[in-house]
Amino acid sequence: MPKRGVVATGALLALLLAGCTGQSEVVDDRPLVVTTFTVIADMVEQVGGDRVRVESITRVGAEIHGYEPTPGDLRRAQGADLIIDNGLGLEAWFEQFLANLDVPRVVASEGVEPVLIAGTMAPNPHAWMSPVAAEQYIETIRAALTDLDPEGGPEFAGNADAYTGELRALAAELTAAIEVVPATSRVLVTCEGAFSYLARDLGLDEQYIWPVNAEQQSTPQRLADTIRLVRERQVPAVFCESTVSADPMLQVAESTGARYAGELYVDSLSEPDGPVPSYLDLLRYDLALIVDGLTS
Repeated sequence: MPKRGVVATGALLALLLAGCTGQSEVVDDRPLVVTTFTVIADMVEQVGGDRVRVESITRVGAEIHGYEPTPGDLRRAQGADLIIDNGLGLEAWFEQFLANLDVPRVVASEGVEPVLIAGTMAPNPHAWMSPVAAEQYIETIRAALTDLDPEGGPEFAGNADAYTGELRALAAELTAAIEVVPATSRVLVTCEGAFSYLARDLGLDEQYIWPVNAEQQSTPQRLADTIRLVRERQVPAVFCESTVSADPMLQVAESTGARYAGELYVDSLSEPDGPVPSYLDLLRYDLALIVDGLTS
């Protein structure tokens, strides 16, 4: 073999041996917290800081209600120290998923006073869409992380206090922003009834084509009711959620003359370079879109 070939082979062998001995591996021994979707993952990251690793089962843009977990999701969750779901019936798939795990579980919405889905006794699961209700999420997460890592308790408490302050400032910001919307136009028309908590906070009437979970819950009657209300209230703009098809709402817009004002984010954050890389960004983005739609 030529000399330079021998040298190259030796260098390659050295690299392989280094890999085998793990010299280039970095071990992250921080507790792993797995959440069901990206919004809660962001909350956990804000409270946990650098003391925890956080992963979301569902990816950016995923529809959370009817998600179908993969074997990879299960393997990742099996290695977790804690798993956090929203609860309130949001993740229809989660109880079966959890049955295959031996991991402590915390329900992020624990302690939140639920808003019922209209005409039912079932809770609307989208409580995080209210910054007021989100304060309870943060307290639940703080307590769970402290149980997981008691030494980090003071850091978690400080992070939670700072984040709660941001939520309260944002709640005041949202309330002030909605004041520019004329009283007659304060109707939020969306595909899914995911905004009941936010509408309550802001004093908005709410109308939707299906109550929760999936487009398949839409019926001709619900569509007709939405068209009638938009006409009667002369609602200037209608919206849909980013993770579902906007086709039914486009039909409402065409039938009423209302403007389709765009997609609101609820169940998923965006990529880091997108419009809603964090939970607080999500609320601000949605409010700006709503106010612009109802005042234009």
